[in-house]
Amino acid sequence: MFINKFVRRNLIIYFLPNVFFNTCIPYFAFRSQEAVYLFRGEQCFARFLLPMVLFLPFIITFDLSKKTIDLYKKGKTDLLIPDHLQKTKFLFKMAGINGGISLTVAFLILLLAEFSIPRQYGFSAGFLAVLLGLTAGLLTVIFTLHTGARYWRQADS
Repeated sequence: MFINKFVRRNLIIYFLPNVFFNTCIPYFAFRSQEAVYLFRGEQCFARFLLPMVLFLPFIITFDLSKKTIDLYKKGKTDLLIPDHLQKTKFLFKMAGINGGISLTVAFLILLLAEFSIPRQYGFSAGFLAVLLGLTAGLLTVIFTLHTGARYWRQADS
């Protein structure tokens, strides 16, 4: 039960700033342009999206897992974490897998969109900024709950 509250509290802490900053920063960078392209131009959509979809899941997974392992070591949760676990290696491996998978999926979707949309077609800056904010929120929810579910299953068994 403690893990459930812990993950939900962290979800709120991660969600609000990620949506806010990942909407505002691209909006102010895009607003000087009439049209924003997916891969072309100095301020293209991929320049903001691809680093975000790599680092956001990586950082959320790493941070939440580190906090959970620290809670276990303090005796505040009844998880069964092996004593021989190499904490740093485990954290980087799990975070890297989540970041790599999300980066690959986002890149493939961007490539599909790039080849499906006419070359001269540009997007509205406001639309893409809101899309980045929604993507950040979705990634935050998915990877917070995904990482938390790993520990919920273990705590329930």
